[in-house]
Amino acid sequence: MNLSGNGHTLSDVALDITVECMDDRGIRHEIDTVLSYASSDPFAVAMTFVTSDGNLVWTFGRDLLIRGTEAPAGDGDVHVSPAIGLSGRAMVSIELSSPDGHLVLLARAADVLDFIARTVAVVAPGTESDAFDADLLISQLLAS
Repeated sequence: MNLSGNGHTLSDVALDITVECMDDRGIRHEIDTVLSYASSDPFAVAMTFVTSDGNLVWTFGRDLLIRGTEAPAGDGDVHVSPAIGLSGRAMVSIELSSPDGHLVLLARAADVLDFIARTVAVVAPGTESDAFDADLLISQLLAS
């Protein structure tokens, strides 16, 4: 188990990867990122971007990530789809949108599929409700 994100989320699975993006000038950048999954929040995955200004965490549905490796998926702020990198390597495109901007990231498909396999070993798809602790969530919300 690992600490990820803001240091408060205990993860069952955490995988360090590097994602690519292009800025407005077409310059390619690499961003160190941690993909994480916690059985205590079995429907979600988190992407933590490690920056000199601090960590930035995006949380979205694990099912979206799984579906997006096979075909374009997503509505709203997060879209995931298969892609091919400039080198011809299989990639996964992850598009994030917010009122502050839009970012298209490319992650190596092998890394994303490895991460998904690790999460599936913890909680199988379709059994998330069995792992979800509604009482714990309510107590955490009331404590906030």
